[in-house]
Amino acid sequence: MLKAGIVGLPNVGKSTLFNAVTRTRKAQAANYPFCTIDPNVGVVTVPDERLAVLQGIAKTHVVIPAVIEFVDIAGLVSGASQGEGLGNKFLSHIREVDAIVQVVRCFDDADIHHVSGNVDPVRDIEVVNTELVLADADAVRKRRDRLAKDVKRGDKAAMAEDAALAKLDPHLDAGRPALTLELTPEERDWVRPLFLLTFKPTIFACNVKENDLANADANPYVQKVRDYAKSHLACEAAVISAQIESDLVDLTAEEAQQFLTELGVKESGVGVLIRATYHLLGLRTYFTAGEKEVRAWTIHTGDTAPQAAGVIHSDFERGFIKAETVSFEDLVRCGSVAVAREKGLYRMEGKEYVVKDGDVLLFKFNV
Repeated sequence: MLKAGIVGLPNVGKSTLFNAVTRTRKAQAANYPFCTIDPNVGVVTVPDERLAVLQGIAKTHVVIPAVIEFVDIAGLVSGASQGEGLGNKFLSHIREVDAIVQVVRCFDDADIHHVSGNVDPVRDIEVVNTELVLADADAVRKRRDRLAKDVKRGDKAAMAEDAALAKLDPHLDAGRPALTLELTPEERDWVRPLFLLTFKPTIFACNVKENDLANADANPYVQKVRDYAKSHLACEAAVISAQIESDLVDLTAEEAQQFLTELGVKESGVGVLIRATYHLLGLRTYFTAGEKEVRAWTIHTGDTAPQAAGVIHSDFERGFIKAETVSFEDLVRCGSVAVAREKGLYRMEGKEYVVKDGDVLLFKFNV
C-alpha cells in the first residue's frame, strides 16, 4: 500500500489533520512543538461517489472502497538536515513515504504558538523545503563519492549513474527540489534508488480557521501558498480546516453534513485532500460490481488489464484471458450490464488494454 506522509513545521495542525483523515484519535495534538515523536500510521478510505451508484445497480449491501495509508510525521525545524529538532529521525521517516502532504498554517491566532513567532506560509514552506533539499544534496554528494572509484576505472553503470547525479548537484545547490529537474526516464531510474526527499510528489494542505473555510479564496495566506505551489513545484494546494475536521470525527454522516451546510461548505476539505493525494500518487480506480459486492481496486496510471487483474490475485494476472469492460458512465446511462451489452458498450479487451479510471471490469482467466 502506498503511503503519504503528513509533514510541516511543528504545531501547524499535522496531528489534528491526521486524526481527521483517519477518523481516529491516534495522534496526540497539543499546543507545543514535537508533541509527535514516532510517526502515527492510519489506513484511509478514498471517498468516491461512484460506489453508491454502482451499489444501486448491482443491488448489493457490501461496498469496499479504495484505501491509502497516511503517516503523521513529527514537525521539522530549521537545521533538521544538521540534526536539529528530531533531525535525521524526521528525515528518515519522510524517506519511507511515497508522497508528501505539507501542512501549512494559514490563520492568525495569538493563543496557538508558532515556532517562528508569526505566520508567514511561504517562509514556512521554504524552511521545510530547504531542509529537504540540503539533506538530498548531502545524499547525492555521498553517493557520488562512493561511485568515484568505479567511474575512474570506466564502469559503465557507475558512469551513467554519476552522470545523472551530476545533473542534480547544481540543481539542489541552487535550492531547487529534485522533482523540478528535467531528467530522462533512464536518468530517473538511476536517481530513484536514492529515495531523495524532494523527488517525491508534493501537495500542500492550507490549514485555515473554521470561519474561513467557506471563503478560503479570499484568504491572503491561501493565495500565497497556491501561487508558490504553482510557480515552484507545479503542484496543487488543497484547503482544509483541521479543527473542523477534528470536530467531524465524532459525528454521524448526517450530522457532519448538517454541520458543514451551516458553515456554508458543501464538502469536507479532507475528502478533497484524500482524493488529490490519491491522484498525486499516480493512483487510479477500477471497479468490480456484482450481487456479492461492489469494490474499488487501486491501480497505477498506465496499468494494463492483466496488471489490474493481478491486484485482485496473482493467478488472475498469470492466467489472464480477457477482460469484460464497460465504463462507469456508460453503465450508469444504461442502468445495467445487460442493456450496456445490447448497445455494444460492454466489450472484450485483451492483454494490451490500458485500464481507465472508472472502468467496471470482469476478468476471465485460466490457471
